[in-house]
Amino acid sequence: MTTHLDASLSRLFDPRSIAIVGASATPGKIGAMPVTLLRQYGYAGRIVPINPRAGEIQGLPAFAGLSAVDDAIDLAILAVPAVHAAQALAQARPGQIAGAVIFTSGFSETGDAGRAQQAALTQAARERGIRLLGPNCLGFMNVRKHVYATFSPAPANGAVAPGGIGMVSQSGAFGAYAYSMARERGLGLSHWISTGNEADIDVADCIAWLADDADTRVIMAYMEGCRDGDKLRAAFASARAAGKPVVVTKIGRTQAGAQAAASHTAALAGDDAVYDALFRQYGVLRARTIEEFFNLGYALDTWKQPPRGNRLGIFTISGGVGALMADEAADAGLVLPEPAADAQARLLAQVPFASGRNPVDVTGQAVSEPGVLLSTAQDMLSDGRYDALAVFLAAAGSSEKLWPTFENFARQLQASRPDVPLAICALFPPARRRELEQLGCLVFADPSAAVRTIASLAGLAHERTDDAGRPASEAPASQGQTLLPSYNEVQAMALLREAGLPATPCTLVGDADGAAAAAAADIDAPVVLKIVSADIVHKSDVGGVKLKLSGEAAVRQAHASILASVRQHAPQARVDGVLVAPMAPAGVECIAGIHDDPVFGPVVMFGLGGVFVEVLKDVSFRLAPFGHGEALAMIREIKGYAVLRGARGAPPCDLDALAEALVRLSRLADAQRGRLKSLEINPLLALPHGALALDAVVIPASPAG
Repeated sequence: MTTHLDASLSRLFDPRSIAIVGASATPGKIGAMPVTLLRQYGYAGRIVPINPRAGEIQGLPAFAGLSAVDDAIDLAILAVPAVHAAQALAQARPGQIAGAVIFTSGFSETGDAGRAQQAALTQAARERGIRLLGPNCLGFMNVRKHVYATFSPAPANGAVAPGGIGMVSQSGAFGAYAYSMARERGLGLSHWISTGNEADIDVADCIAWLADDADTRVIMAYMEGCRDGDKLRAAFASARAAGKPVVVTKIGRTQAGAQAAASHTAALAGDDAVYDALFRQYGVLRARTIEEFFNLGYALDTWKQPPRGNRLGIFTISGGVGALMADEAADAGLVLPEPAADAQARLLAQVPFASGRNPVDVTGQAVSEPGVLLSTAQDMLSDGRYDALAVFLAAAGSSEKLWPTFENFARQLQASRPDVPLAICALFPPARRRELEQLGCLVFADPSAAVRTIASLAGLAHERTDDAGRPASEAPASQGQTLLPSYNEVQAMALLREAGLPATPCTLVGDADGAAAAAAADIDAPVVLKIVSADIVHKSDVGGVKLKLSGEAAVRQAHASILASVRQHAPQARVDGVLVAPMAPAGVECIAGIHDDPVFGPVVMFGLGGVFVEVLKDVSFRLAPFGHGEALAMIREIKGYAVLRGARGAPPCDLDALAEALVRLSRLADAQRGRLKSLEINPLLALPHGALALDAVVIPASPAG
């Protein structure tokens, strides 16, 4: 985790001198745009045009190459063809240039020849101690310092206001669109960064740097993928430690990669599931639409603090729209507590035909009696039962006559209850909307969008503070025992017990006599017999399981039946013997597993067993390792959580014990990082007191990785 600004990136993103290699005076050329923008918006540092065929560019003295510049340069912008980029950078003396932005395309995105050119460019930069942004990128902007290291036409059409949002995008086109959207929405930016091919600096580097940047309060990122999961995880951890919320739009929500029939975890842990787990684990807000992306950034930038919980008060002059907002709130997981009885009575005394419940409908009467607005809202919030308030004023917001009423309403409400975020839904003129936003209110034309935004932010201020996990770059305390080349079930259960997980005791026997003796040792308790073979994953499919066996005769008969059935249905399987174990007590069957993700390393899965995982795919994921609070959140996320809480009169399960089992599983995954391909516990029995692993499949990584 970073604890201070990366000095090399600070010189790049906050440069005191900028050289433009390929600078041009011809409008429309990419080498002309950064010079024009820097001068247009009043960049205070030194601008150094580089062009061997011109003595002057846009009124500034030009140099033939970087080697002709005597002084050190914080930032070099390369706007030359790909075939000349490495050569242009190679002219710099070691230590002369701190960072470079490469606009040009034609590198790794084009194939083998382009990859070779990008490698040469990267090598030239590395030899000279130069940090690279790009190639094939739109560059960046430091809005507060008027640094426009970009050829995007977006700022030429109007500059965005300086503010507290740091925006980073792997896509130049999306980045330019996002800049324009921020300008239209009135969002103030601290920095705007496009990373392109990410030959050196990637989106994680930018997030980590923005997390430490004093001018940035909120980070917004657009991602297409990630090559270094540890770095991205560390970047999110840095932002979380700095108290800076992160909003991410991540494209590509389809499953990818090979599906392993031996493991539900591997089959379900597609790319998007792992990214989603990462975002949840580090409190990153995921926006699934562009509208949501900007609504979340807007809310975080406007509100001093997000809602502390999920209790929403709805206050409206239209009963129909109030019902619409209530439906939206229910779908989003918000709760709508009723105001106190005396508060409802006071409202009805003023407006007898109002509705004092939540949504609170003061009707259009509030327009003719403006005092009702403020008194009712203050009454609602007086006893602290709401975490946010959404107010619908319909088209009344466009009335200039009513503006003093609405302004006073917002000002007084913000002054009396600054701890309750306020969203006003109405059609306000742009200037009036900005005035309300300056008071700290969100303003939406669409009340449904307001409710969804509140729901996304609900509880963000009270994110879990226990150990969310650490990147693999911080090595686990213990590397764990050496794994066997392959595991049968008995060996897998022993591995779980060594890792501190609760696992049922079991004995491997070679014949019927051994089975009878092992069963007799359980003193009248019924036992289960299961075939033990690394070649047989689904034992019941080949008749390899017998349950609730009591007495020597039943055990011997079951032993013989299992072996006969396996010989018939899986004649090629290597059989190690038969497992004998006590029957488990009644409980809720769950599934837990580990999958080794190629980018993020070990990922832990949890869900209910049976149809919940086979058909409904009702599971949650977290990156290993993690703490108890994260494990509890993981359990509560599944749709079948009510079953664990004790549905239809059943006793509730021991959630703390179940969470502890997941924590220990995550530590095992971390300790065996890179050596364990997958591990699955199915079932993991959730009991009223405790948890118990009944079966496990372990697949070590191949020696080649």
